[in-house]
Amino acid sequence: MSDINVRKEHGLGLATARKVAMKWAEHAEKKLDVECTMLEGDTSDTLEFKRAGVTGQMIVAADHFEITAKLGFLFKAFASQFEAETRKQLDEAVAKAEAKVKKA
Repeated sequence: MSDINVRKEHGLGLATARKVAMKWAEHAEKKLDVECTMLEGDTSDTLEFKRAGVTGQMIVAADHFEITAKLGFLFKAFASQFEAETRKQLDEAVAKAEAKVKKA
């Protein structure tokens, strides 16, 4: 069982969702020292991420994102804060992308 589980429904479509995921990955690599690898598929992608004490993945689909992560011993005590921050960042990224799509 994962320590962090975040699911976010959206109406972005796969192409735009990929862009959102790549921005998230860039941010994670720069700010959180996370190594990210994107595995593209026909109907969804898997963004794998890891760093000392954290491993996880983000499923990127046409209608949702799903993030799961396992935390190492030292991070487990902060799981609820990590999950809340992850949810907040994903909500903001999706809202921004959806607003941009509506403008176009």
